[in-house]
Amino acid sequence: MTSVVKRPRKLARIPAAEGKSIRRLSPHDADRSAYANREQSWLAFNRRVLDQACNPVNPLLERVKFLAIVSSNLDEFFEIRVAGLMQQVDAVAGELSLDGLLPREQLKRVQASAAALVHDQYRCWHEQLVPALAKEGILFHHATRLTPEEDAWVRQYFQAQVLPVLTPLAIDQAHPFPQIGNKTLNVLVSLDNPDTPDNENLMILLPVPRILPRIVQIEPQRGRPGRYIFLSEIIKLCAGALFPGYRVNSAHAFRITRNSDLYIDDEEAENLLKKIEEELRNLRRGATVRLEIEAGVDEGLFTMLCGYLGLSPEYAYRLEGPLNFLRLMSLYETTDRPDLKFPPFTPAELPALRSYASIFEAIRAREFLLHHPYDSFEPVVDFVEQAARDPDVFAIKQTFYRTSGDSPIVRAMMDAAINGKQVTALVELKARFDEANNIHWARQMEDAGVHVVYGLIGHKTHCKCSLVVRREGDALRRYVHLGSGNYNPKTARLYTDLSFFTTNEAITSEVAQLFNTLTGAGRTPEFRELLVAPFNLHARIQELIAAEAANAAAGKPARIMAKMNKLVDQVTIDNLYAASQAGVQIDLIVRATCCLRPGVKGLSENIRVRSIVGRFLEHARTFYFENGGQPLVYCGSADWMSRNFFRRVETLFPIYDPELRQRIIDDLLPIELRDNEDARELQPDGSYRPPTRPPGEPGFCAQRYFMAAAGLRAVAPVVAAPAPVVP
Repeated sequence: MTSVVKRPRKLARIPAAEGKSIRRLSPHDADRSAYANREQSWLAFNRRVLDQACNPVNPLLERVKFLAIVSSNLDEFFEIRVAGLMQQVDAVAGELSLDGLLPREQLKRVQASAAALVHDQYRCWHEQLVPALAKEGILFHHATRLTPEEDAWVRQYFQAQVLPVLTPLAIDQAHPFPQIGNKTLNVLVSLDNPDTPDNENLMILLPVPRILPRIVQIEPQRGRPGRYIFLSEIIKLCAGALFPGYRVNSAHAFRITRNSDLYIDDEEAENLLKKIEEELRNLRRGATVRLEIEAGVDEGLFTMLCGYLGLSPEYAYRLEGPLNFLRLMSLYETTDRPDLKFPPFTPAELPALRSYASIFEAIRAREFLLHHPYDSFEPVVDFVEQAARDPDVFAIKQTFYRTSGDSPIVRAMMDAAINGKQVTALVELKARFDEANNIHWARQMEDAGVHVVYGLIGHKTHCKCSLVVRREGDALRRYVHLGSGNYNPKTARLYTDLSFFTTNEAITSEVAQLFNTLTGAGRTPEFRELLVAPFNLHARIQELIAAEAANAAAGKPARIMAKMNKLVDQVTIDNLYAASQAGVQIDLIVRATCCLRPGVKGLSENIRVRSIVGRFLEHARTFYFENGGQPLVYCGSADWMSRNFFRRVETLFPIYDPELRQRIIDDLLPIELRDNEDARELQPDGSYRPPTRPPGEPGFCAQRYFMAAAGLRAVAPVVAAPAPVVP
């Protein structure tokens, strides 16, 4: 069956009243020092991840895992953010950053901060993790310090497993410099002919296939200490076997990072799916933005390599040790040492959900708010799977931004289409680094009869919505799931997110309208319950902040608590500053980038910002506004960034049920504000420090609290369902 790819529609013109947000400027609006640099703030976040790797309180293999995550984060940072700055410098037309820096100055500062971060990362590996692993019988060997027995085993392994798949590539007049893949391992070898008096320094490249494991266990035997060596060490030790008659002068591993952003003009992409597939193939030819190479490489060879790559030496990192710590993730995954990992945690199943015959009966009786990964993600999977089998379900509509490679939700959507139901999947093809996976599932679903659409031109569909239409008696009832996280059962065990189930007609009807807007022809949709970008989300957030400022000025209760991944939008920051000056107490929990400066006298004295980096990735977005004593609570998919407000389709949904709302007001947000272990507080100068702990105050970890609380909920008695809540 041939897949028919639908061209994304242009977004309808947004009415001025909705598209232009209220902006109340602070007196410091023109003062760029009022804002933190976005790139530096992100690097500060990655340093907090490194802090977890350096923290001896964490289990040892978990620390190794955090070190690997630092490398993964840096890769993406260079592929996207640094690549963008370099393009702006080349174009000589870059805009000022929020803090007033030109791209070249930003790039200079980013390089300095990133170099310091990488230096500390390698110190952590060499001075902390390697010795600690050795004490636990997990030994990492250097090729020059192998015992004769180990040396023989390594050379035999090279001959049997590595040599057959290596292809040396000479670099000379007859052999042009090859195309090097993004983030691939390579070894730069220098050779000379021992029969000639002059050192020739012939330059050879050894690309290392991805299929080869980057960490090799030496003579794996039960009961003996785990001895490991990096593959690059093996190749350097045995490289001479590839060049009989030549002498190996030196061998150094290196890898490059390329610009990996997709540049697609939706207006010109008649077939978006095929265009993205083409761009994915072109990523390997993106401009080089970083070179990582082992220290000690000959200066002449280094200069030649930079020249071939078209990269200034200032963007090269000479590393004392193995490249790409992300490969340490395999050590974490394959090492069976529960004593060196976090204790296993099983998400809780709610008795209130289990007590009903079906998920639909449960949601019809009451609304549910799940806090993942503490609460099981299975009800979300059950929601779609039961809908696929239920003969009374007529239609299923679902958004997909990221999902797992073996997604049960995708399979359920295909089963539902095969069962004759009206099934619509809105797949975001441009979910960064998941484009290929989403293309694969889009084609699979279309072949199964699912109607697959790709949203609005110029806007990523980032909202997390699932809608089921079911016949009950003589009427049709809508059931809705809304969330802050992706429909991915695997990451749902690693990310903290919220899931909300409801049949509230006011909300479900607007979810239906949202799907119609995305798939059909909703020119000027109106949303009263939902806050939806790019329509009313930005304007409404500014109104809510301004209302708190007005209440504070009038002597009424005024407070804002907000949790998100990133805070970058200048209009929102300005209005938060204005609210602070009016006397509003503002607590922000921002995991990663935050361009707001808290605690600045005369500007943000009433604002406190903290970040939590712990066992689970904090991913939920939750917002509380005091509203003069009648609190408003919203949850959903949107951060406070311009891209989320104006270039993505996002949804924040209200929580009206008193019990669920109080759970957020009294438990979820305040508990995270109590954390004094994993939390770090943002200082006015952009640095982060652990919260001040009064003498004698015990440590408190929010994530451990939530794990314990989930266990209590799992055994709590089922109470009668409350009366339906109507806004």
